[in-house]
Amino acid sequence: MAAATGGNRGCPDVDSVPPPIPVPVPAAWQRPYLNIFKHFRVEEWKRSAKEGDVAALTDTRLKGTIYRIRGSNPASSYLQLPRAGTQSLGLTGRYLYLLFRPLPRKHFLVHLDVTTEENQVVRISFSSLFKEFKSTATWLQFPFVCGAAKDSAGDSVSRRGASGAAPADVRWTCLVLDLPSILSLYLNRRYNHLRAVKLCSNLLVKNLCTSDLVFDPGVTFSKARHTDLACRGIAPMPREMAFPVPKGEKWHDLYDYIRFPSERLKLLYNSIQRSCPSPAAGDGASEEPVRPLPPPVTLTRAVCDRLSLIHHITSPKAVPRRSPVITKSIPEVHLTAPRAVPAGHLVPEENQRLHSGGDTGQPPSAIHVYAHQRGGRTTRAVPAGSEERFLPDPILKLRTIIGFGGCSTKWALWTQNNAAVVYPCHAVIVTLQLRTGEQRFFLGHTDKVSALAFNGSSTVLASAQAGPRSLGRLWDFRTGTCLSVFKTHVHSLWSLSFSRSGAVLCGVGRDGHGKTLVVVWNTAQVTRGGGVAVLAKAHTDMDIQALKIAFFDETRMVSCGRDNIRLWRVRGGALHSCPVNLGEYHSLDFTDLAFEEGPVAEQEPEDRALFVCSKSGHVLEVDYKNMSVRSARRLLPAQPREHGQEQAGSGSGPGIAINSISMSLTFCATGSEDGYVRLWPLDFSAVVLEAEHEAPVSSVCISPDSRKVLCSTAAGSLGYVDIQSRDYNTLMRSHKAAVLGFTVGGIRKQIATVSQDSTIRVWDLVSMQQLYDFAAAEEAPCAVAFHPTWKILACGFDSGTVRTFSLAASNLLLEHKQHRSAITGLTFSPDGNFMFSSCLQGTLALYKCVAQKSHVLRVLGNVVARDAGSGWDALVVSGDSHLLAFVGPSKYVVTVMEACSLDELLRVDISILDLHSTVLDSAVRVCFGPVPQGELLVSTSSSKILVLDAKTGRLVREVSPMHKLTCSSFALSRDGQYLLTAGDKVIKVWDYRMRFDINFQVYIGHSEPVRQVAFTPDQQHVVSVGDAIFLWDFLAPVGARSPPARAHSPASARLPGPEGSSEKPKDVSETLRQTVPLPLLSSPPCLDISSAHQAGYQEARKGTKTPKSQCSVRPDSYRHFTPRFKASVLPQSCLSPPAGSEVLKLKAVIGYNGNGRGNMVWNPDTGFFAYSCGCVIVVEDLHSGSQNHWLGHAEEISTLALSHNAQVLASASGKKDGDSHCQICIWSIPDGACTAELFHHETQVQAMAFSGDDKFLVTIGDYSDQTIALWSTYTYQLLLSTCVSEPVHDVAFSPVSHQDLACVGRGAVVFWLLEQQGAAVNLKVHQAPAPDVLGLVELTSLCYGADTLLYSGTNSGQICVWDTETNCCFMTWEADEGEIGVLLCRHDRLVSGSNTKRIRLWAVGSVQELRLKGPDARSSSVLLEHEITLDGTIVSAAFDDSLEMGIVGTTAGTLWYINWLESTSIRLISGHKSKVTEVCFSPDETHCATCGEDGSVRVWALSSTELVVQFQVLNQSCQCLAWKPRPVGLWGAESQHVVAGYSDGTIRVFSVSRTEMELKMHPHSAALTAITYSTDGEMILSGGKDGLVAVSSPRTGMTIHVVADHKGSPITVLQCTRKQYHDFGVEGGELWLATSSDRRVSVWASDWLQDKCELLDWLSFPAPADPEGLDLPPSLAAFCPWEQDVLVYVGFGMQEEALFYNLRKKQVVRRVSLPAFATSLSLSPAAPFMALGFHARLLRLQPCPAGDPQDYAGHDDTVHLCRFAPSGRRLLTASHSAVLVWELTGG
Repeated sequence: MAAATGGNRGCPDVDSVPPPIPVPVPAAWQRPYLNIFKHFRVEEWKRSAKEGDVAALTDTRLKGTIYRIRGSNPASSYLQLPRAGTQSLGLTGRYLYLLFRPLPRKHFLVHLDVTTEENQVVRISFSSLFKEFKSTATWLQFPFVCGAAKDSAGDSVSRRGASGAAPADVRWTCLVLDLPSILSLYLNRRYNHLRAVKLCSNLLVKNLCTSDLVFDPGVTFSKARHTDLACRGIAPMPREMAFPVPKGEKWHDLYDYIRFPSERLKLLYNSIQRSCPSPAAGDGASEEPVRPLPPPVTLTRAVCDRLSLIHHITSPKAVPRRSPVITKSIPEVHLTAPRAVPAGHLVPEENQRLHSGGDTGQPPSAIHVYAHQRGGRTTRAVPAGSEERFLPDPILKLRTIIGFGGCSTKWALWTQNNAAVVYPCHAVIVTLQLRTGEQRFFLGHTDKVSALAFNGSSTVLASAQAGPRSLGRLWDFRTGTCLSVFKTHVHSLWSLSFSRSGAVLCGVGRDGHGKTLVVVWNTAQVTRGGGVAVLAKAHTDMDIQALKIAFFDETRMVSCGRDNIRLWRVRGGALHSCPVNLGEYHSLDFTDLAFEEGPVAEQEPEDRALFVCSKSGHVLEVDYKNMSVRSARRLLPAQPREHGQEQAGSGSGPGIAINSISMSLTFCATGSEDGYVRLWPLDFSAVVLEAEHEAPVSSVCISPDSRKVLCSTAAGSLGYVDIQSRDYNTLMRSHKAAVLGFTVGGIRKQIATVSQDSTIRVWDLVSMQQLYDFAAAEEAPCAVAFHPTWKILACGFDSGTVRTFSLAASNLLLEHKQHRSAITGLTFSPDGNFMFSSCLQGTLALYKCVAQKSHVLRVLGNVVARDAGSGWDALVVSGDSHLLAFVGPSKYVVTVMEACSLDELLRVDISILDLHSTVLDSAVRVCFGPVPQGELLVSTSSSKILVLDAKTGRLVREVSPMHKLTCSSFALSRDGQYLLTAGDKVIKVWDYRMRFDINFQVYIGHSEPVRQVAFTPDQQHVVSVGDAIFLWDFLAPVGARSPPARAHSPASARLPGPEGSSEKPKDVSETLRQTVPLPLLSSPPCLDISSAHQAGYQEARKGTKTPKSQCSVRPDSYRHFTPRFKASVLPQSCLSPPAGSEVLKLKAVIGYNGNGRGNMVWNPDTGFFAYSCGCVIVVEDLHSGSQNHWLGHAEEISTLALSHNAQVLASASGKKDGDSHCQICIWSIPDGACTAELFHHETQVQAMAFSGDDKFLVTIGDYSDQTIALWSTYTYQLLLSTCVSEPVHDVAFSPVSHQDLACVGRGAVVFWLLEQQGAAVNLKVHQAPAPDVLGLVELTSLCYGADTLLYSGTNSGQICVWDTETNCCFMTWEADEGEIGVLLCRHDRLVSGSNTKRIRLWAVGSVQELRLKGPDARSSSVLLEHEITLDGTIVSAAFDDSLEMGIVGTTAGTLWYINWLESTSIRLISGHKSKVTEVCFSPDETHCATCGEDGSVRVWALSSTELVVQFQVLNQSCQCLAWKPRPVGLWGAESQHVVAGYSDGTIRVFSVSRTEMELKMHPHSAALTAITYSTDGEMILSGGKDGLVAVSSPRTGMTIHVVADHKGSPITVLQCTRKQYHDFGVEGGELWLATSSDRRVSVWASDWLQDKCELLDWLSFPAPADPEGLDLPPSLAAFCPWEQDVLVYVGFGMQEEALFYNLRKKQVVRRVSLPAFATSLSLSPAAPFMALGFHARLLRLQPCPAGDPQDYAGHDDTVHLCRFAPSGRRLLTASHSAVLVWELTGG
């Protein structure tokens, strides 16, 4: 494709697009134009479709029929041509004319489906709803700016540039779409024909036409004849398309004419450009030397503005730049888009431009639109050199991809010749040759590939991609070309099956409503150039895990899934199915199926057996013809013999959970959840061969020659078993998550990668095999770097640790701990003498490398930008190892240092280089150029690359934009000729010197953002990482490389071998994994003959000790309780008041502990309702709202359990008062007394449950404890305790049998049978593994259902149904996208709650029928009845017996009332999820306000503790707040205001009555720490973390005074008072004080109206030297309400005391001894009481001046806030997120 030059800058010329291939329908009937509405007879609605409010109207102005389409939802109101989606309009006209008018003040949407020459359907959409241009390979979205009448208000709005609803006076518009140019310009595709049109609300449509001519409304028929415009492709507007124009009026004054794309984007010469409006048939358009061009068509100014805006949105922005002086040796050059190349290499990009210092230019006021004549190719006069491009083209060739899976790991296929395997790697399909290891790629999918299928001869490959717009593709496997792209009509397609002939394809997935959908397509004509048509489709309620087409009949299929095997048949255009009679096997969970292979004499094809496998280990042989089970076998795991061998056993016990099955003539292969691939004879009598993997086997596939078995695992590995040699060969390994970055070792040809799966892996660049696998306990790797010469690898971790390993000796060399946060940068100097590291806190460290050791030379703090992000380009060293560059100390600055000393040499402010930009530009990545040139490259947040002089910092040149989004990584070749950039999921290769018109090439393949791209040290290859690891061949000319490289040829295409390749791979012994996970190439898995074993019951007695897990690692389950970390300690002593003499009484608790698990109980019969908040049990009356509080715990309560008779409550918490075991309290509900305390578990109690007869209580410990204890509820003595080998998440007793209970944990349900013989109690245990299809899961929750049913939830969102008689799972379904932590079942209904914040109600009545009646039961399986989304993860739930209403708790600290009948959710209890930072009372004490680190300000009604209003600020922490005091003589709802200070330095004033923010101010540059109102409420005093105090007016929003006396130390307290002050000899209206954390208090007298503020006193309190590493208590001060001229101070000092300071006497007049340093302080305004909070979780009420103090418990953490009410009768205290309300009852 030719490229434009000069002013075009990257836009291909439309003339270079070859004419489209004609469709079978002759095009003559479409000329000169085709009236689409008339031809297809839209008014009859036979060949067109309408939906919603679509009506035909008569328009008197236009004098004809128009169609009105209106509706609130564009998807439900539209007019569509043609009627059926499978049909095509087949219109080949180049231009599409749409005559329409948007409805005023409404949005509209138009879809156009066009077909390319590659037979790919592309959707072109434009709408006023779109805010920006978006593009994918199959969809273009253009924003449309609706214009208004000239010189109207709407006209000015449209000129300013925003798309949106149409103005009131929007005009009729003739929109001309140049379809070939759109496809060519934006997708580099060739247009073939228009397939379909869909006009959606809201708009009026007059007509729709296609033509090859440009119809100009300004050209008359006479002018066209005289000027011979027809031969130029221009014609006057036909009558059917014309708008009426009254006499004396001009067409362009009444209507809009828009042609898109504009000709200005395709001009080739400087003579064709924007100019002022001119007559339509001017004379100046015929100056082209080769052929005359038509005259310009004048557009109105409004249209010009709108069209200019559309191009402004859809094209890269070019902003005038101010640049420093640029040397004359660097000429101004321009970039253009590259030509198209085969799929997988190059894709077109929008305009790219290089800006120099002299770039200027203003757009003209009008646009000239030219029409080009269709026909043969045109010869153009092109200036010499204007089409130069850097070669070769392409310069990159994809060589290898390291990775497997992405969406699923079950799809891996053999080719028919047994020579290659085909598998997906995210969005790429890979063919791997077994003999050579070469890979071939199929590219075209835009999302991860979810399914693959071959036809019988492996000539056609079918694939489907995931995502809501799932597309299918058919490929010619031999050539790799895409034969067809088709819509699957399925939102998530997970299975495909191809018939042997390739004529029929079927698939299974879910539709938009989540229902299972089976679709069958006709693919017979695909290889002949035809399309794909839907033969039939059907919805089903049955679960389908596998679906395959019968080999003997392409219209027949077989499917299997949970509880069903079904036969399908296409007949009469419909898809029918019938079940196989499963008999006693009706409740199995079937996972895969396979037909019996090979010819059998005298046997009809349909008599061939069908084998179906299940999660329970059953393999059923199905009689296809009779639709019944012929035989059934159960495969059991191996049982060791005494002499060490294994033997296949038979009998009862858990079977092998089989995920996949494959059949051959002589044997069968199965892949199971235990990681084994097993080979069996066809009678399944014994295991012939088996291979063990490190993860569950996802799929097995026997090769066509039956010599190999291909297997894939859930961990992303792919390999095969060679049956003859009994060897295992690993083909591919992959990271389990996205790859964050890599480093390439130049010595050994190795690459090390870091992934989000918290592993570091080292790969060999020759074989692409994994050599090492690193992991560290409780640390995640962040960065790696190879030493350039030694065999050393440096690794940085999120803990701040940097470790260096010797790969030669496989040991740890050194460990550096200079950093305290995650490592962001790590690199070696090219000469290997130095190592550099940086962290998130901005610290930079320099290390000297000597004798394979590294020691620290220098550490600098706050030099690297903290907010610039991390990456492998964070620290870069110049090629001569002299300079180090990085972004810092802020993201706007780039710093250059001397590498050997870290002395600063240069600092460049990036943000000031562009004075015209309204947004500050920041640096993202840096890179050094070649040493002789001395250049430093900087990529910026605006996607520019700045080339700076590394010595002076002068801007040399600038390239912009590089990518649509920020350039995530870039690298420069060693010789400085080629530049790699990564961004927008693509890679670009640039000619760094910009010597050509086409200076870059674009490469696709990644389905996720590219994290890093770099050259290999030999410059022969390029590596890019993101979703996988891509290795590209770099095909630059041999002479252009440094060092020189040999030319590529088929013989030399393979990478050179590494040095010392005979050395076997070793693992670094420092890591957790001592060996690379099996199977390995160097040590293949053991393949031996073994057999299954019989599983029996184990007996657990008191004191039984089963080995625990080797390390206590928290399971992957939110259901598992983890106590919140607390730095506070339990009190050593407590001065509790005598009974009856308490001054304080706990009135209410605000909050619910969302960190607990199952910590809310409700009995609907008795109405008992209780929950925990911190260490307090709150018993609340739901009718009156009154609370009772049960105090007995000292630590956070983890869970609660209520007996069935609602007479006993059990609560559990952590260790109390230094006990060695956790505390379990037993409460008598009638009197609220603690009747017993139980101690047994060592860490935390995870769950508790009472037996159905309330005789027993079972408690389970957490993952660190791993014990189960059984207690008698009569004596509360321990009856039995046993340890378990895996963590347990939940436990429940059977409601039917009081001796049966079950618990769930890692991958299994454990059934317990309680047997009591006299005083002895025994437990018999049976462990049932989770179904194989679930993979490695945590079973996280459980509940018993009706009769013998047990439901369990998993951390991957499935619900399993178990038969408690057989202890087997017979059914599973996908119940949620996240972990299910709560399950409740009553009768035939089930409630599930998950970490997706959803609670769902299921109808499960049919489950019992399926278990009892088998497939003959006519049931609709499980149905989702209701769903409600709440504000957090579901952690507790309690419902009535009918599950119609209940209470649900979430991690957001909220308890919700749920009513399924009304589908309502009402907030019952709410609180803060994070730490409360301030509390205060309203002046009338009817309300209180709280704020927290979550950015919320909440107002509560004190009478009911209900949340009245909440103000939320996102991404900020609210640090302080104050309630506006009551004005003198006025008080009402209008004057109730709350002011809050935030972490970004802003102040917000909220009106409580109007529930809105009234004012926002920004007086501080640092976070606020204290805030208060002046006594009259007319001023706001605020203090910041930097020590500044600002005085601001809430009326004007202005800051009128700043006090800087405390600068440098955070303000902790601000308080104002009306105390008498005139005796102090100062002027002012009030006194106020400020306290800072450096133990200084300043007292001021002020009169803000007179702008007076005078310092009255300055206090500094002595203290010992600050102890290192300890958080000091805050410095707090307050005016004493009951003593004139006195203030009280507490804080870190020489003694633990409260000091009373007299302002008049200027001295401390009294000291009150305290038990510890106080953490909070408040003085009662009414009585002489002082409230103090302590780190030891105590609240002390101290009478003054003397009296016995009283200590109060009830807090589970530091009491960091206490505030008296204005009347002194109430007190608010806060401990983390819990807020307690106290009342003073006496004194």
